[in-house]
Parts: sequence; C-alpha cells; structure tokens
Amino acid sequence: MELRQLRYFLAVVDEANFTRAADRLHVTQPGVSAQIRQLERELGHALLDRSGRTVTLTQVGTAVLPYARAAVAAASATRDAADAVAGLVRGHVGIGSVPSAALDLIALLSNFHARYPDIEITLTEQGSESLLKEVRTGRLDLAFVGLAGGSPPGVACRIIREESLVALVACTDPLSDKPTAGLHELAGRPLITLPRGTGVRSALDASFAEAALRAHIAFEVSDPRVAAQLAHRGFGTAILPVSEIAEDDGQGHVRAVLITPGVSARLALVTRAQGPLSPAANALCALVTMRA
Repeated sequence: MELRQLRYFLAVVDEANFTRAADRLHVTQPGVSAQIRQLERELGHALLDRSGRTVTLTQVGTAVLPYARAAVAAASATRDAADAVAGLVRGHVGIGSVPSAALDLIALLSNFHARYPDIEITLTEQGSESLLKEVRTGRLDLAFVGLAGGSPPGVACRIIREESLVALVACTDPLSDKPTAGLHELAGRPLITLPRGTGVRSALDASFAEAALRAHIAFEVSDPRVAAQLAHRGFGTAILPVSEIAEDDGQGHVRAVLITPGVSARLALVTRAQGPLSPAANALCALVTMRA
C-alpha cells in the first residue's frame, strides 16, 4: 500500500469523479484508476462503487476513509515537522470560516502570509456545521465557527470572540424609544439576520427556542451592513452584534436596542481533537491566539 494510492483514493472520494480527481492531481485518468484498482486488490475489497453517474463509497470504502485521511495527514505532518526542524516552516494550511466581520480574516491572513510566505493557504466559507464536519474528517486544518451552546464534540475548541446582540431599528420605529426589547416583542416582528450556521443566527435561534417563541425571519443576509440598511429602510428589525452597529448608529439612521434577556454570539477556533496539527496550522493558531 502506497501513500500515492491513498491520495488518489481521497481525491476521487472528494470529487466523486475519476476525471475531476485526475485533473486535480495533474495526472491521467487511467493512472488514477490503475492505482486505486491496485489498492483494492491489496485490500481484497472494492472501495468505490462505479456503477452510478457519480462515484460513491462502498461500505468497506466508508470504513477505510478516515484511516486513509489520517495516514495522508500523518505523512504530511512528518514532512512538515522535518522542515520545521530545519527552520523551513512551510507546507499548506486549509482554513474554513463562517462569514463574520467580528474576525478580520483578511488582516489575519495577510499577517500570516508576511511571516510565512512559503505556506500555501486555502480558504472556504461555509456554515458552522459543514465546517465542523470538514475539520473532523481532516479536510480542513482549522475553522472559525459560530457557537450558541457548548463546545462541539470531536474537535478542540477555543473561544476567540464573544459579543452581545442588539436589535437594530429605524429611528421612526416605536421600539427606538425603548432602552430594551424582550424576545416576546421581537417575536412579533419581521427580523433581519445572518444566515444559518453563523454564530449570530445560532445564538438567536437558541434564545427563541429556549423561550418557546418563534422568530419570524424575513431576511437572511450575509453582510451586516446590508442588514443595517434594510432596518434603516423599515423592512424589519436587524439582529446584529454590538460591534456591527457603532458606525451606523453614529450616523443617526438606526437605533440599537438591547435584547432582554441578553443574547450573545461566540466565535470559536476549532481544530481536530485527535492527532498533531501540522507546523503550518500550529503557526496560524498561535497567531490567532496572539491577536485574540
């Protein structure tokens, strides 16, 4: 069994297609097929079901997958460790993040790249649940996810930001004259909030569920500035972190009203719970900790 075979196997699983996997690996499609057939012969079982339009895992393939990912990750970590000892902190770090202005990701990555220009960085934006799955399976080294409750299972988690949420309303809204707004008042209003999977949305949904109330989500937007503009135009009440409303509130377009009982959203850095991180991932985690 060779690492090359395992890498080819993982590429086909990720792409669900031999041709796309070959393109990703910069090799020929017959070469990928031959290596995986050899791997299957050595194991004595078929790993992939090729009968459909897309390639899927067999039952044995599903069982083998996490071990294949771990083996490839361990080989990469071994190489990175050797480079680190030689003073060459290089390699690759795969990062995931929920859309969040609470984290200046561009500044963070720019700082990291300036320190470690030889490290390749890849970034994907998804919801928290998808990112947690990617970290657990090893497809991502680390991710910034939104949390409402306790630490998710199967990952190592550190909170890097926690903020109170406020209700943002137009100055002409009757709620703008009040210092606070209860969840029961917000339940009867069209709400403007961030998409599912973000820390803000998770905290909002959890608070309404705990109070046995139903939120009327009228708008889901990924940009907090758009949410504030919609609130200013009277389309509804925007639910945002405190840090997102300072500038708009200063212009007098909207008013921020505290939510009672208090609702807070947390942004966490998660890594896989088992096995060492690569030197590249460790270096980025250390930088996040310094900036938190």
